[in-house]
Amino acid sequence: MTQPTPIRRDGHRPRLLDALDLAAAGVPVLPLRAGKLPFGNCPACTGNACGGRPTMKSSGRCQCPRPCHGWAAATTDTAVLQSPAWAEAWQQAQAVAYHPGGARLTVVDLDDADAASWARESLPATRIVPTTRGEHWIYLGSMRSANNVRPSVDIKSRMQYARWLGPGTGTMAHLPDTVRTLVDREETTPARSEVVSSPNRPATWDAAVATGCRHTERYVRTGLDRGVALIRARTETGAGSQAFGVAQFLAKQHAACPGPCGLDALRQHVIDAAVSVGVPEAYAERAVTNGLGSAA
Repeated sequence: MTQPTPIRRDGHRPRLLDALDLAAAGVPVLPLRAGKLPFGNCPACTGNACGGRPTMKSSGRCQCPRPCHGWAAATTDTAVLQSPAWAEAWQQAQAVAYHPGGARLTVVDLDDADAASWARESLPATRIVPTTRGEHWIYLGSMRSANNVRPSVDIKSRMQYARWLGPGTGTMAHLPDTVRTLVDREETTPARSEVVSSPNRPATWDAAVATGCRHTERYVRTGLDRGVALIRARTETGAGSQAFGVAQFLAKQHAACPGPCGLDALRQHVIDAAVSVGVPEAYAERAVTNGLGSAA
């Protein structure tokens, strides 16, 4: 006899069961806490000190058994999903997320009715999943992720996660060039300041602009790189607040230096990282400026 599906006290199927079903279908999954956010890294992984997971763009292999590093922790390994190390996260989970790129999928996240209307006029029909405010259009094939490729439209694939909201309806179509072109255009469209894609500007901080800094260049660059990695991991939300925290941390590092330490150059690196994951440039500039000032 088939056993009945367990039901939680709130009347819903346990989220771990949904995760196991997705994993069995080859879709990497992870739990989300309140606010649709991944669970925070463990102390050993703070600041990416562990070197990151194999699927991230940093060297080294994270040995932490917990669901660290946001989307990069998504897995299809049912033993990991059911392990004691993940148990607390599942008990607190408010939702299940999946890594579209890991399943060779791309999600066009349409965040309001206007965006959904645009998709119906501009994109090939595919599987559609209703969301709280709009729709997820899911295509076969993966690509680079990008936020704000047009008003209320994000592309979630290789380095982002998407909330699991059910299987949706319709047949998945292959990823069209129309969607790929959205990201290509986002990379080359000049910002209002007429500078193309500010996150891709070359690094400008070095010892030449930090003649009064008591730290080595390697020390400063390591702190900066870890801070930038934390900001870029905030692909869903919270990147602006993370940028403030990183700026505050960097400023405190230099509080005892006679100066100058080239903080203006560090400031631009942090702003660029926040803009690269969808934070409006004006908001990023304000958050970083406030973070640097709050450490005084």
